[in-house]
Amino acid sequence: MALTLQDAVVKWLSPTFALHEITFARSVTAIVITLVIVQLEGGLRLLRTRRPALHLIRGLLFIAANMCFFMGVASLPLAEATAVFFVAPLFITVFSVVLLGDRVGTRRWVAVLTGMVGMVIMLRPGRETLELAALFPVGAAMAYALLQIVTRRLGTTDRASSMALYVHLAFAVASLGVGLGIGDGRFAHSDHPSLQFLLRAWSWPGPTELALLFACGVLIGAGTYFLSQAYRVAQPAVVAPFEYSALPLSLLWGLLVWGDWPDATAAVGMSLIAGSGLYVFYRETMTAPPAVVRRILRRR
Repeated sequence: MALTLQDAVVKWLSPTFALHEITFARSVTAIVITLVIVQLEGGLRLLRTRRPALHLIRGLLFIAANMCFFMGVASLPLAEATAVFFVAPLFITVFSVVLLGDRVGTRRWVAVLTGMVGMVIMLRPGRETLELAALFPVGAAMAYALLQIVTRRLGTTDRASSMALYVHLAFAVASLGVGLGIGDGRFAHSDHPSLQFLLRAWSWPGPTELALLFACGVLIGAGTYFLSQAYRVAQPAVVAPFEYSALPLSLLWGLLVWGDWPDATAAVGMSLIAGSGLYVFYRETMTAPPAVVRRILRRR
């Protein structure tokens, strides 16, 4: 819920503010919130890490996933961008096999392929007005899947709060750097909403916009911590399908705020993606050891 509300706020701000301005303000707020969590969990000593390289890689993947997704959100209905992005848990299943050596049966591979078919339907090949924008959430999904694989590696030694703090720091530095480089808007000559969102000049927000930017930071701070904690303590293929609750929530925000309702083609694609992801979760719980299943159910 935190992350989908944040997505809706970013989409609301996208016609007026630059993407890197929004992400910078959001990251600064999230850093403060995460530092409070770190202090409550045991203090700054928790920020010590023996794996700085993995934190850097994770931060870069977090930046790529967010930037790509928000560029897609600027052009697409929120629910459609979210649906395309939610092939990420299917990518996580694939990457967990390739990179972590997890075992996945034939039925789950069929579910992954079904979800990929849904993704192709959502991309709507041949429709030039949507093709470029729809590719951004696909790129976001791949970066996000790799990010969660790295999270699992880091989770054996680092806390969720420290992992969240480092990604927010990376995002703040990157956003400020991009703002200093192109924040005057000198490259903002594209008519495409996604590229315009990326290249637009920074502008000073009013009181309402400041409140929304602060809300973005609070929401991403909470959402990132919760996700980092989940992927730290459980297998990616177990956690990932729970994220599909974002689909109906994004549909709700899009309907309430912008009046967006998916057409028949989008609905078919969404159903295939969501159905395949949920089936992957079902098969995971059926094949996991009993102790793992009990631990999952206790955390729900």
